[in-house]
Amino acid sequence: MDMNQYLSMFIDESNDHLQSLNENMLQLEASPDDLSIVQVIFRSAHTLKGMAATMGFEDLASLTHKMENVLDLVRNEKLKMQDYIFDTLFKSLDALESMVQDIVEGGEGKADVSSIVSSLQAIERGEVAVAAPAAAAVPDHSAAVTGIELDEFQFSVLSQSISEGHQVLYIQVKLRDDCMLKAVRAFMVFELLERSGEIVKTFPDVQDIEQGEFEQGFTLYMITQKQAGDLQDQIMNISEIEMAQVIALDQESLQQMNQRNLAAAETAAAQAPTLPAAEEKPAVHSPVNAPPAVKAPAKASSAATPSRTIRVDIERLDVLMNLFSELLIDRSRLEQLANEAKNQELTDTVEHMSRVSSDLQNIVLKLRMVPVDTVFNRFPRMVRDLAKSLDKKIDLVITGAETELDRTVIDEIGDPLVHLLRNSVDHGIESPAERLAAGKPETGTVNLRAFHSGNHVFIEIEDDGKGIIRENIVHSAVKKGVVTEEEAAAMSDSEAHQLLFAPGFSTAEVISDVSGRGVGLDVVKSKINALGGNVTIYSTPGKGTNFSVQLPLTLSIIAAMLIKMGSEKYAIPLSSIVETGIVKQSSIRTVHGSRMIPFREHHIPLISLSRVFSIPSYNEADEAETEIVVIRKGERLAALAVDDFIGQSEIVLKTLGKYLPAVQGISGATILGDGQVALILDPNAFIK
Repeated sequence: MDMNQYLSMFIDESNDHLQSLNENMLQLEASPDDLSIVQVIFRSAHTLKGMAATMGFEDLASLTHKMENVLDLVRNEKLKMQDYIFDTLFKSLDALESMVQDIVEGGEGKADVSSIVSSLQAIERGEVAVAAPAAAAVPDHSAAVTGIELDEFQFSVLSQSISEGHQVLYIQVKLRDDCMLKAVRAFMVFELLERSGEIVKTFPDVQDIEQGEFEQGFTLYMITQKQAGDLQDQIMNISEIEMAQVIALDQESLQQMNQRNLAAAETAAAQAPTLPAAEEKPAVHSPVNAPPAVKAPAKASSAATPSRTIRVDIERLDVLMNLFSELLIDRSRLEQLANEAKNQELTDTVEHMSRVSSDLQNIVLKLRMVPVDTVFNRFPRMVRDLAKSLDKKIDLVITGAETELDRTVIDEIGDPLVHLLRNSVDHGIESPAERLAAGKPETGTVNLRAFHSGNHVFIEIEDDGKGIIRENIVHSAVKKGVVTEEEAAAMSDSEAHQLLFAPGFSTAEVISDVSGRGVGLDVVKSKINALGGNVTIYSTPGKGTNFSVQLPLTLSIIAAMLIKMGSEKYAIPLSSIVETGIVKQSSIRTVHGSRMIPFREHHIPLISLSRVFSIPSYNEADEAETEIVVIRKGERLAALAVDDFIGQSEIVLKTLGKYLPAVQGISGATILGDGQVALILDPNAFIK
């Protein structure tokens, strides 16, 4: 077997198993007596061990084997989970992740894990908890055994082999339900068994197994000198094997097994619907010419199930997106020319091209989108470790993990979120004693949520801790020379909060491995700004703090509503629009200096775009009725006063370029079908 061919698959599967192990270990820590979780963890560890051994990464396989021994004691109720055991297993997972990362970087997956191995061995010997190692129990899968009907010659061969002192084994193998390469996995099992003896009979037939035309499992009889337990362990070491049951047979059990299988086959035949004569499949028995053994399936069967995923360089997707953006501009121009030409054939052709390009557009956009869960899934373990090191009790609540974001943003946002979470855990959440003294539950809560709003994704990290104390920030900023005392005194609370993003700023009294070195929030702000986003702080002393990160989807193409403001044209992303309507001047009210209009039993702000952008050719105050666009940012609403609606359109998002300063309320520009440029509004900028 060419190991390089499977290296990429090994790395992907190993990362999946390690993520699963981390998630299930956290669940087990919350419910340490739930043996069903232990079984899931054991299977993942067992599969990872088998994969590593198959690929030749012995250090990785050895460490996983030691973990497996401890988990085996737990699942057989010979050992109770304790904090020390959890900590040791988590350290083992960290070491495994480092070893896999070393393999990704071209290494051999080696690491000095002697201290971790010593701890695992001590647990296994019962030096940490009263326990004795127990042999792995073989699960009873007899109810699921599929019968194999032996002909006279095959039965005779097996019986003769037992008489001559050979081992005759009945083997049942079940692949995981999510196994994508069934024929390949079956080949690996057959190749292993062929090296150890001779296979006499399989169910289904070898040809069906070669073609991958079987459910998730197969059974067989074989003759060998190997022990049943050894072969069972070797089969389970193969990736994506869920279960392997190897039973050694003597003359009596062989006879009983065959009689039971014959009876099962006759029962199945009796219950099957009768086929017309032309459809009956004749049963062919050729005991005289039957070979004593069958060979392993061919390695690379042409009909084997192909992989359903491919990897594409992100730069190729960028090129594809840019080319399609240009195509979309030309499409808009063609549509306008067809309307002006009044040629029916040209119009029909352009409409067909528009439908096809719309389908292509959806595919191109979805190619780059990745759920933020790929970033979020590593945080529960991180928060757990931080809370433990700080002697705090913290619940991390994740919502909106299915929210999708462009791949380029996903790759860059992980580190800023790590800093923000560490800040909430260290600075935000109080110690259990402080929380109880303040009348709060001793367990703090950190909410990590993601949601779409317009052409942006918002990621919020909110804690129910002590909040930001203005005096502490101002005192520290003045002490470090970030601002003067006069400047600090004139600052609003919001401006004072922004001091947290100053380079080198920290309010920590003691430098630790968690915080206090002045490296953190300034890095967060610069990184998010580099991605075209921004971060805002909302805090209430004694109640908690919310860090709201606004990120662009960075998609080149969006659906938008085109509007007119006097002689100028603008585009509003459709995903931000709740509805459009008309409001009479008499319905507009002024509340605390802000204009408000009634909307569904509530009052929402009315924002004048003509005033915001100083448009001289239009003023809605001169109109008896004003057309409005109601926009949304999260749960907050506002209305934009517009001159007229042009209609919906697919537009290409172009940045304003590095030569123009950032314009409040504008996220970019687009080229319309007539060649004119329209500015794209950022609705989130109008809702504070």
